[in-house]
Amino acid sequence: MSNLSYVRKEMIPQQSPPSGEVGLVGWLRQNLFSGIFNSALTVFAVLAIAGLLYEALPWFLNSTWNASSLTECREIADGACFAVIKERFNQLMFGFFPSELYWRPILAFILLFVALAPVLIDGVPKKLLYFTMIYPAIMYLMIWGGSIWGPIVVLAGLGVGVAAYMVVEKFAGTLAAILAAVVAAVVWWLFLYDALAAIDSAVWAPLLEWLHAAIPVSDRLIIPISDTFVRIADIGFEKVPSNNLGGFMLSIIIGLTGIALSFPIGIVLALGRQSNMPIVKLMCVGFIEFIRGVPLITLLFTASLLLGYFLPKGTTFDIVLRVMIMVTLFASAYMAEVIRGGLAALPSGQYEAADALGLNYWQAQRQIIMPQALKISIPGIVSTFIGLFKDTTLVSIIGLLDPIGLSQGIRANQAWNGIIWELYGFIALVFFIICFSMSRYSMYLERKLRTGH
Repeated sequence: MSNLSYVRKEMIPQQSPPSGEVGLVGWLRQNLFSGIFNSALTVFAVLAIAGLLYEALPWFLNSTWNASSLTECREIADGACFAVIKERFNQLMFGFFPSELYWRPILAFILLFVALAPVLIDGVPKKLLYFTMIYPAIMYLMIWGGSIWGPIVVLAGLGVGVAAYMVVEKFAGTLAAILAAVVAAVVWWLFLYDALAAIDSAVWAPLLEWLHAAIPVSDRLIIPISDTFVRIADIGFEKVPSNNLGGFMLSIIIGLTGIALSFPIGIVLALGRQSNMPIVKLMCVGFIEFIRGVPLITLLFTASLLLGYFLPKGTTFDIVLRVMIMVTLFASAYMAEVIRGGLAALPSGQYEAADALGLNYWQAQRQIIMPQALKISIPGIVSTFIGLFKDTTLVSIIGLLDPIGLSQGIRANQAWNGIIWELYGFIALVFFIICFSMSRYSMYLERKLRTGH
């Protein structure tokens, strides 16, 4: 009698997967040759890349790095003339910054990474945030030079604003504390710093007379504090005028300033656009829609040419500072819409949960709403940053010597007249490296903050 069993008593030995489904062959079949159409596209792409390499590789391999003119390059080899990059490298990087002071922007750039480390990298001691807060003053001194007391007094104005916020918040709430902080800082910068000294005294004469009548010692208060310290101890660096700034240094300064300032301003505008207070909402909506409806180049022309007509006679306003302000305002409007999209994407239950916990408006925004909205908005925020940095090349149209503006001057030189691909290719490569780095960090940040899996 046969013994039949319907339950397996031993496991079948594990078999290796089909050779066509794993390894390089499996990856190729799955990603490049998964069907007739994809296979045709793959073959076409390979042929196109091969054709480009066939034409471009000899141009690179026969390149010349040591020559004093385009004509000399052509006599040496019939390839790329990268000698122009080697000869004008410092100019493309620093513009007309004095060569003996190159160490200052280089040091400022190195310290930039130190200042960004506690903000961008986990595990870095948070005490470095104190250095991050004072870095703008250090960068100003390294780039423009001058007395150290000016930036110190500006930072002191921020300290006055923080102190006003802490005092008023205890008695009148967060909104009143923010307004008090802004007013206190502005009063400090206008009446206790040297802003009045930069403007024709006739403009401020009525105000000074009124203050003198109201407060007998006001004439002493309005003496710039920085000038007082300069008389005591004149410590500082050699001044460099703004018209000497140029190259990638200028693009990084404008881009970094716009990125750093547009983010908080964009948050405020986004919250103001969703505010229940009609005046605040109307002001924010009007600002955002006006800025988004005007090309950046128009704003730059306004900053360069038209702004002087609306300022008091005799007012001097640095053109680089004007461009920074306009670029920041332009980016802030777009940043506000990106953040507003993140706020709109949050489910209403998050707002209800904040109310159930008894949090006020600002506590809810700081602890529940805004962190989630910013996480959702990371791709849009970084895209705005990348677009802002690329838009810094538009300043060449108003006469500032960014890399594009310098390249036009280099090509106008008789020695390099006719060179195109090498200059623009190098500029494009540097911009790509910076923008690609921001994109990669954005993806890293998204993965780190991903909590849905």
